Amino acid sequence: MKNTISVTDLMNRLESLNLSAEEYLQNQGGQALKSQKYSKTFWNIARGVMPKNALKEGSDGSGGFLVPDEFEQTLVQALENKNILRRLGNVIQTKHDLKIPTVVSHGAAAWVQENEQINDSDDTFGQIVLSAYKLGTRMILSEELLEDSGFDLEAYIVQEFARRIGKKEEDAFISGDGIGKPTGLLFDAPIGTISTEAGTLSMNDVIELYHSIGQRYRTNSTWLMSENAYRTLRKCRTALGKTIWEPSMVKDAPFMLLGRSVEISDAMPEIAAGMKPVLFGDFSYYWIGDRGKRSLKRLNELYADKGQVGFQTTQRVDAKLILPEAIKTLQIKE
Repeated sequence: MKNTISVTDLMNRLESLNLSAEEYLQNQGGQALKSQKYSKTFWNIARGVMPKNALKEGSDGSGGFLVPDEFEQTLVQALENKNILRRLGNVIQTKHDLKIPTVVSHGAAAWVQENEQINDSDDTFGQIVLSAYKLGTRMILSEELLEDSGFDLEAYIVQEFARRIGKKEEDAFISGDGIGKPTGLLFDAPIGTISTEAGTLSMNDVIELYHSIGQRYRTNSTWLMSENAYRTLRKCRTALGKTIWEPSMVKDAPFMLLGRSVEISDAMPEIAAGMKPVLFGDFSYYWIGDRGKRSLKRLNELYADKGQVGFQTTQRVDAKLILPEAIKTLQIKE
């Protein structure tokens, strides 16, 4: 017989939640967050329909609630739309610091004469650790807006939190220095080529970057560049006056550059001396580790004197390029 949980019991658990997120999921067999009852109760609490003490300021164990699975998936999908690297990279779930073994250099074979000793040629191994950095944001809504049944609270929270978190994530995934935030691609990716002319970008530079990546990584490669770089390259033409861009075979899909799709990010730097406005390679080697589930808190008392309610969401995430040779960057000559 399948175990069920009543709304009353669920409410009691929500109001007196003293377990960590991991413990709560384990005790409920991971099913509580999947149920329609949980989702309905969660959003009723968010609107303030349920008891006032159901959500309050404090740690996850005393007031933060794990978002329902359906909402989590919707938010993740929204984040993928807002954050290019979540679509291109390899997103995984982590429960603790994840140690990823890497091969820094490979050994090699050699021709030997008869009866000659074969010399040692070992691989050199390294290690990359995916930790977890906390990212959070807070929004304030009026009590009247929450009481309006025509206001789609869930859709608003998904879009607004996705916009805020997605932008901050993408900034870090591209240019983060690893101090209090994930390490970005521009920080770890090696320079594939430097532009031939100072302060400018040409098609020849892009071709050099393309061939700086090993052939095995070019199969699943993608261009990532700033709007400024994209606009500059769109103006480039061959000696016969033809555009270098190839139309996509898929409707509404972006044009292709040297047979590879192009993504544009506002987080990529402009064309300027010393800057790196173009990245190219296989972005599946950029690993993004989400630690646990996102948490949402309703803050009642903090803004009560103004007739407002605060909502705060947090997540823990880290990201690193685990194989630098798979993605390289084009640097503008100074």
